[in-house]
Parts: sequence; C-alpha cells; structure tokens
Amino acid sequence: MNHPLSIAQVTDIHLFADEKQELLGINTTQSFQAVVERLLCLQNQIDLLLVTGDLSQDGTAASYERLQHLLSLLAKPTYWIAGNHDDFAVMQQILNQVYIFPQKEFTQGGWNFVLINSAVPGYVHGRLSETTLAWLDWHLASRRTQPTLIALHHPPFAVNSHWLDRSTLENSDEFFAILDRHPQVKLVLFGHIHQEFHCQRNGVHYLGSPATSVQFEPQSAHFALKPEHPGFRLVQLYPNGRWLTQVERVACNEYILDLAATGY
Repeated sequence: MNHPLSIAQVTDIHLFADEKQELLGINTTQSFQAVVERLLCLQNQIDLLLVTGDLSQDGTAASYERLQHLLSLLAKPTYWIAGNHDDFAVMQQILNQVYIFPQKEFTQGGWNFVLINSAVPGYVHGRLSETTLAWLDWHLASRRTQPTLIALHHPPFAVNSHWLDRSTLENSDEFFAILDRHPQVKLVLFGHIHQEFHCQRNGVHYLGSPATSVQFEPQSAHFALKPEHPGFRLVQLYPNGRWLTQVERVACNEYILDLAATGY
C-alpha cells in the first residue's frame, strides 16, 4: 500500500491582539498553544496543515503575527483560508512567511487541494461569489485525474442547530452543482460549527471539525457551549482516493466556560 499523505485540519482559533484575552471563558491563545504542543508530538506523522478560518477574533495584525509564530514552530507547510471573523487583507499581509503559504490550490501526495473563500465581509453567513464558483468549476475540469479535497470555512449543510443553520453557506446548491460535475472530489473540509460533523452527498464526504477554542453544543436550537476540550482533525489521504480520518481532543489549562452566554 502506498504511503498516505497526512494532514491536520486546525480551525476556529479566535486569537486576540491581547494574548490574555478570553473568549467565553477560555484563553484562546493558551488553548491553541495546547493544540500546537500536541501537533509537535505528532510532527513526524504530519505532512501539512490546513487552517480553515476564524483564525482571529478581532482581525488584528497582532493576532495573526502570534498565529504565524505558533504555526512556524511546527515547521510544516501550512495553508489557510478566512472565516467570518477574519480580516482577509490583514491575513494576506502577514500570513505569507516561511512555512505559511497563501496559495489556494496545490497538489501533493497525488491529491489536488482547493481552498475557497466563503466569507462575506461584515456578515456571519457564507457565500461563494460567482467568480469563485466559475474558477472552481474551471479548476476542477483541469484536474480530473486527481482525487480532490476542497476546504472552506462555512458548512454547505445544515447541522441541526437552528441558530448555527442561519449562518451556513447560502448558495450551497450552486456549490453542489459544480461538485456533481466533477466526481474526482472526495472530501470537503470546513469549520465554523465548532464541533465534529460528517455527512455524505453523491459520493462526497463533508467533514466539520472541532475548534481549537470553545465548542458548541450539537443540535441546539439556541446558542450553547459544550464543556468539551479543544480539538483538531487528522486525515490520511491515499493516492488512489481512499482516505481515513480521526478527531483528537487536547486538554489545556483549566478554564470556566461562560455557559450562560447567548452569543459571541
């Protein structure tokens, strides 16, 4: 059996300019540091990282500079996309140093990777622009022979949480129509929902992953936190299109979640 390409998906980090600042009771710098420490233990088993949005909570240069420093400790090729809390222009200026790549499409391990921007400035929901959709269709048409992984921030599916389902990808039908034309697409990874999720549609598997910060209560009608450790996803990709995945949780410093919070 050919050796698989191993990737780690890290998402919804929500860093602040102030490294002591908390999000709903959790210090997001400390929780991300705990995830980085675990990834360092797995360093020899990981080939690259995908960082799938909401990397900052306040969109500041200082938060992205800290992110870049912590990611650089892993010394692995890292590719990123923006989420609804991010400032894409600031990300472009900062997240382009050694090991951190701004490219949104690349090939490795026999797989084609495509990272698309679903963030809409000033809004929580996601939407793919006509330009993005046209580019995605064209790109997939030119890479028909390679199994493909697509990453974006917003889920293209409802996740059975009424409050979260108001901020999914608005034009999922247009996205699905393109994927239906390109059967080489095997996996779609996303963040935003701060929880583990898996569903399948027309042979494509859609995987949502835990946040490195706070976790949301699954299948909740209203905003609710779940007292569960931060996490990340590991995926092994084989050249023949086969894949395996698992989610890891990471204990971090004691924290007291604001379980009475109604939003963030």
